[in-house]
Amino acid sequence: METGSPHDMGTTDAPDVPTTADAPSIPDAADVPTTAAGGAEPIWRALPPGLLTMRRLLLVVWLGLLTLATALVPGLLAGPAWGAFAVLPLALLLCGWVMLERNWRSWRYAERADDLLISRGVLWHEETVVPYGRMQLVEVTSGPVERHFGLASVQLHTAAAATDATIPGLDPAEAERLRDRLTELGEARSAGL
Repeated sequence: METGSPHDMGTTDAPDVPTTADAPSIPDAADVPTTAAGGAEPIWRALPPGLLTMRRLLLVVWLGLLTLATALVPGLLAGPAWGAFAVLPLALLLCGWVMLERNWRSWRYAERADDLLISRGVLWHEETVVPYGRMQLVEVTSGPVERHFGLASVQLHTAAAATDATIPGLDPAEAERLRDRLTELGEARSAGL
């Protein structure tokens, strides 16, 4: 087996996606080892850019409609000066555009030998550790909007509801691979109890 950096593993299907500003780029998830050399630090995987595109499109659609309604209704009923209230949803749209990218960049996950790590959050950083032996159900879900963008989510259910977790916006193939791997590891760990 060859060893080397994750960039030497040779995938050209998907572009590298940075996980944070100071972290290295992460190649296609199927070609990444689950732990770094020596097993000290886990290798974090970022969410695909399709999730950011989907969320931004939804933001533009909903706030675009709100902007239009805010401009037309007061403008027609109370006069054109009241149509200036449409600036508020536009400002919210610009702020949301930036915040969605920051939130998307904060999501990442890593598979370790005994558990799965999920990290997220911009203002309030949250890191969830889900032990494989505590997993009771791993499911892949994909709503109509997610399917349109070629995305799926992995929902993890554990013995304690407080440690349930979700990884949103994965490529369907990666979601299925993760579901199969987590189910296999969960069965192996629970059989040892």
